[in-house]
Amino acid sequence: MTIRDDHALASDLADEAGRRLLEIREREGYGEPPALRKAGDRGAHLYLMEALARLRPSDSVLSEEATREEREDPRRQRAERVWIVDPLDGTREFAEEGRADWAVHVALWERGTLAAGAVALPAQGRTLTTGEPPKLPAYDKGRFRIAVSRTRPPEFVQRLAYLVGADLVPIGSAGAKISAVLTGDVEAYVHAGGQYEWDSAAPVAVAQAAGAHASRIDGSKLTYNQADPSLPDILVSLPELAPTLLAGIRDLHR
Repeated sequence: MTIRDDHALASDLADEAGRRLLEIREREGYGEPPALRKAGDRGAHLYLMEALARLRPSDSVLSEEATREEREDPRRQRAERVWIVDPLDGTREFAEEGRADWAVHVALWERGTLAAGAVALPAQGRTLTTGEPPKLPAYDKGRFRIAVSRTRPPEFVQRLAYLVGADLVPIGSAGAKISAVLTGDVEAYVHAGGQYEWDSAAPVAVAQAAGAHASRIDGSKLTYNQADPSLPDILVSLPELAPTLLAGIRDLHR
């Protein structure tokens, strides 16, 4: 792989990590899900860390699979460029035969903003990238759909859906949920209950490049490369729906 601009590099890295994950799936099989999840996490992480060390040696990296010491390295806080990666977003889905709602996240944070990013959906055969942001689907003003966790949808999102007249659509990984907003499978994603920066950095970078709304559920800005990488809640939606959803969330939290 040659040195390329950051948008193309993010896409290339996500694509290649995804290709390797598909190979791991085929090689390991589905008989022992814990072993498959471990092999996927480890294989994609090692590839991304090696590639970034080689291609962007001056940049820092924050990965879900990093050790606690690596995550807490103070040099990351001083760095001007930090790659935020989730080598395998949706390990549960990855280890289930036939499921395609898992992803690879590669994002670049630079001087306070998300500068580039890519979300590979290997089992779906596509990658969404800031280099060529997807065109947002049109909203027809009718009843809309909110992506939620397939295993633990927050209770307040169920109440929000009732309040604003929306249907809930269970989807696996966070990257797959946000990608579904950008591709027209749903119109919004609302989550509160615990996430980290690597869960959303890459898909939020692509969402923002595409013109979608992305914020905390109180409407405040999503911030990355913090000392504490916890980022517990998020709202991503078509821009026309953001005022309705934010108002509904405020009503529920009064």
